[in-house]
Amino acid sequence: MALALFNYLDSVKARDPAARSRWEVLLYPGVWALAFHRVAHWLYGGKLYFLARFVNHLARFLTAIDIHPGARIGKGFFIDHGFTVIGETAEIHDDVTIYQNVTLGGTNPSTGVGGKRHPTLRSGVVIGSGAQVLGPIEVGEGARVGANAVVTKDVLPSTTVVGIPAKPVPMDVVHYSPGFVPYGTPCGEDCDPARVRLAELEAQIDALRSEVQVLRAMRQEAPESKVS
Repeated sequence: MALALFNYLDSVKARDPAARSRWEVLLYPGVWALAFHRVAHWLYGGKLYFLARFVNHLARFLTAIDIHPGARIGKGFFIDHGFTVIGETAEIHDDVTIYQNVTLGGTNPSTGVGGKRHPTLRSGVVIGSGAQVLGPIEVGEGARVGANAVVTKDVLPSTTVVGIPAKPVPMDVVHYSPGFVPYGTPCGEDCDPARVRLAELEAQIDALRSEVQVLRAMRQEAPESKVS
């Protein structure tokens, strides 16, 4: 039990550059919210719904994080800062990281398989601050969701999505580093699809300008060749 706790605290410390010790991590609201959720989920599984909700409300009051007792959460889950909402049918696999003000929300309860209306996050997913991941969708293993993105469709593994609605973006490999990359999206300023498209258009304009200059030069040389 103690070893499992130490391993979890170390995994959180490895993902947060601000953490300097296990004792400091132990004070994080995300750590406490997960501990309360383990109890609430156990009660929920035993159909003690009122007690599960009571623990859930106590956790929300103390941590400002609302995790429905029915949500299924794997190992190594870390909510940085807090102010997060996780719905009843959400599934979170191992080593997932969520930053502040994130919602794993639902959509039309009549859609989805078996009444599932909240997303599934596979192992190693990182959700940036303010992101909204909505509906019975799946965010693939190792995928990253940028800050303030709105995700309503499946995200492929090892893909970064940004924007409203969220779309895949090219990655700037210069920003990669070994191990966990904090703060969501490990890409440069060109991760914005609009900026990428603008750069493509600017490159096309430069190419057209070069062609026009070549044509002008050819037209200026043509009369001289006729005179000679």
